[in-house]
Amino acid sequence: MSPDTDDSLSQDLVFDLLSSQRRRMVLYYLRRHGGEGTITELADQIAALENDVEPAELTKQQQKRVYVSIYQTHIPKLADAGVVEYDRDSGEVALTRLAREIDRYLTPGSTESYPWELHYLGLTTLGAVVLLLSVAGVPPFAGLSGALLAALLVAAFVVSSVVQFVRSRANRERLPEELTEDAFP
Repeated sequence: MSPDTDDSLSQDLVFDLLSSQRRRMVLYYLRRHGGEGTITELADQIAALENDVEPAELTKQQQKRVYVSIYQTHIPKLADAGVVEYDRDSGEVALTRLAREIDRYLTPGSTESYPWELHYLGLTTLGAVVLLLSVAGVPPFAGLSGALLAALLVAAFVVSSVVQFVRSRANRERLPEELTEDAFP
């Protein structure tokens, strides 16, 4: 299968790609590790999850079984779809921009659901309105200095950014539902 001519993924292709837990694990691992990895790293991490052990505790057979499956089946399928780039010589695998199209089909809890862009737009709008009211001399805003308004606005942005960072980090560290709860045989 190959991606559609308009350089996007069809829903059928996405569902086909996501029908395999190992392919979902490949995508998950690559996202968590900067979009790149090697087949050996992928095999070790996936085998460790499937066998509920640390990668260092894997037997050669456990690692090899996953390695062969990823090498022969899953990476080529993802590469043919244009979701990953794969260098057979080095064993390097990297996500492409098409991989982002798959995110909307994954567990909603695995991506941020709070509309941060609207939050920041609201903060900016509120700051601008309060500043205009202060400059126009509208009570009780007339007594506020520009420095105080700037400090309050900066503090609101800092608090918002810290909250967004903490929530984002918690979401990244949580294994998505489709990869847990009896996900592995």
